[in-house]
This record gives sequence, structure tokens and C-alpha cells, in this order.
Amino acid sequence: MTIDNFSKDFPLISQYTYANTAASGLMYESLMEWRQGHDIDFLIGGSKFRESLDVQLAEIRTAVANFFDSEFENTLLTPNFSFALKVFINGIDKDKSVLLLEDDYPSVNWPFSSSGFKSVSFAEVNQHLEQNIKEAFAKQQPDIFAFSIVQYLNGIKLDLNFIKDLKKEYPDTIFVADGTQYSGTEKFSFKESGIDVFGGSGYKWMLSGYGNGYMLFNKEIVSQLYPVSVEFEPQKEAFQKGKNHLMCHFEPGHIDTLNFGSLLYSIEQFNEIGMDAIEAHLASLAKHAKEKFTGLELLSETVTERKEHSTIFNLKVTPKIMEALKERNVLFSLRGSGIRVSFHIYNTIKDIDKIANILKHK
Repeated sequence: MTIDNFSKDFPLISQYTYANTAASGLMYESLMEWRQGHDIDFLIGGSKFRESLDVQLAEIRTAVANFFDSEFENTLLTPNFSFALKVFINGIDKDKSVLLLEDDYPSVNWPFSSSGFKSVSFAEVNQHLEQNIKEAFAKQQPDIFAFSIVQYLNGIKLDLNFIKDLKKEYPDTIFVADGTQYSGTEKFSFKESGIDVFGGSGYKWMLSGYGNGYMLFNKEIVSQLYPVSVEFEPQKEAFQKGKNHLMCHFEPGHIDTLNFGSLLYSIEQFNEIGMDAIEAHLASLAKHAKEKFTGLELLSETVTERKEHSTIFNLKVTPKIMEALKERNVLFSLRGSGIRVSFHIYNTIKDIDKIANILKHK
């Protein structure tokens, strides 16, 4: 399947220029049809529909683990990243220092800032982001470094080679990464990343709808989470015995096969297209958009002076321009001090040019 063929599955883009994946990825027709079939099976099967639950969950967990190159047993299915991070924080010793990024996504920063850790410090997010992080480590090596790979406000993307090298230099620091604005945009190997904990929600760039997420763990840190519960595991009930230590905490209660089946379905579509093709398409969009918006002087130097960037941009525009974009059926978000536009697999160079022309003439 090609990107062009897949893009035809999104009816909304025939009516709007959708530049808002950073807020919500789109539903597509074949996924909707799969979800309808899922619920029809539940309608006519009742509890029998769930008799194959273990097989379904194993298939989903295997697909997620393979997509991100992680270990099956340390790949957790969670309703969203925010829930999973709170569970992680609740289960780890608080006598630790934490390094965060200024103005990172609230679901990353707030739980650490409000949970009573020994200390919490921040690295500034600007054109020198990696250098700022390196200096913060040199000043005081943190026990935990938590960050979003792509910043939600302006699309600044951390250099993952830098993260990998930093982990080699500071192996005792726990690296916790939010991939919600990153996953689904390029090929990623958790095992090779240097990251210890990697999570995300599936409703943005993974195009999987709401209510599904994932969290991956380096096996070296599993013993640091909820150590007092180990003596009570595995649980004695027959339907709980298959859960390992992490599953007992990160996967309590039932798991929704509609939501996680949607994640599986989208992963299958991405695999069929090929992540190399998706990565190349998005890289071309990012390059073109950065050139256009830089030429119109709409980007901050924080973005223009960096070598690489994601497909998320924050543009400094007037209320008049915002209205002009809305009148021309451009969908975007208000974030920070400007408007945020973002481009995914169903976007084209023409979408970027349309937005740039509106901005230019207004």
C-alpha cells in the first residue's frame, strides 16, 4: 500500500486542510469498518466474544513490541500515556533528583513536580537544547531525566543520537521519554535508544483513536518499581496468574479490545506502507514547511537555528490571519503564543503551500 492510496481513506481531508494531528489524529474509513465489525461480534457473541481475550492481547502486545523493537514481557498496554506515567511515578522511590524540560507537556512535568521527589530542576528549551541538557547533567547528574521527544508547543525534536550518547555517559540515570508526539513518524528502536522507559498515546500520530497507549521498559529498572508487591505476586486468582510484575500495576482491570485492536490495526497499516516511506514523506513535509514559514518570518529563532525539526510548527500570527485560515477551512490549534500547525501522512506539499499563501497575502 502506498501513502497516496492510504490517504484516500480519510474523508475529512476532502473538505478541510487538516493541520492538526498534534491535537488529534484522524479516523479513517477502513479502521471505522473494523471497529464496527468488532462491536458486531460483541453484539452477537456476548461473553463468548471475550473467550479468546488472551490470544487477542498477545497479538496486540506482540505487534506493539515489534513496532517499537521492545521485549514482549516489558511492553505494557495502557489507556494513555498520562495514566501510565502516574503509575510509574507512584511505584518508584521518591528520594531521587529529577531533570525536566521547561514548558514540556503538562502530563510529563506536573506528575514529577507534584509527587514529592527530592529535587526537580529544568533545562531550557531553545535552539541549544541538547547543550542545555548536557550542562544540566554536568552540574548535577539527575537520578531521573524525563522528557518529550518532540515538544508539543513548537515541534522541537530532541536529537535521539544525543540521547543515546548521553545515556552511555550517565548509565545510572533513568531516562523516561514521552513519545506521543513522535511515535508513528519514523522508525524507532527502543532497545537501541538508550531510553529506559518509553510511552505514548495512540490517538495522535499513530492514528488509532482514543483510549489506547503503551509503555515500554528496560528490564534493568523493573525491580525498582513497586518492590514491596513482589511477594504478593503472582495473584492467586486463575484469571490473574498470567500477569507479570509490571502487568499487575500497569494493566489493572479489563483491557478494551476495541481501543487496542484499533492500535493493532493502525500498526498493520503502517507496516504495510513501511516506516521508511512514512519517515521520508514527513521529512520532506518538515523541510518544505520550515523553509516556507522561515521565509515568512513566522518562526522563532529557537526553531530556525536548529538543524532538524518535526512536522509541528508554532506560527506567530494575528487574529485576522487566524480568521482567514478558518475561512479557508484550515484546521489548527491555539498553543502558547501562536497557532500550531502539524502535518502527517495524509498531508501534502500543496497543503503547506496553501497555508503559506494565506499567511503571505494576509
